[in-house]
Amino acid sequence: MGGLSIWHWIIVLVVVLLVFGTKRLRNAGQDLGEAVKGFKKGMKDDDKPGQLGDDSRSDETPSESRDRDRDAR
Repeated sequence: MGGLSIWHWIIVLVVVLLVFGTKRLRNAGQDLGEAVKGFKKGMKDDDKPGQLGDDSRSDETPSESRDRDRDAR
C-alpha cells in the first residue's frame, strides 16, 4: 500500500470544498486560529505568578479551603 499522491489530495480537497463550501471552511479556519491564539495567550499568562487571584491561601489543601468556605456561610 503506497502513500497518497498529490492527485489524491487534490481530489480530497475538491470533495471537501464541495461538501462544506468555502465560507464554512473559512469560518472554521478563523475559529481554529482564534483558539490557538487564546491557548498561547493563556499559556503565556499562566507563567506569571499572582495573576489568578489571592496567593495568600495557596498553601491550603482543597479540602481545607472547602471547609473554610462552608464555615463562612
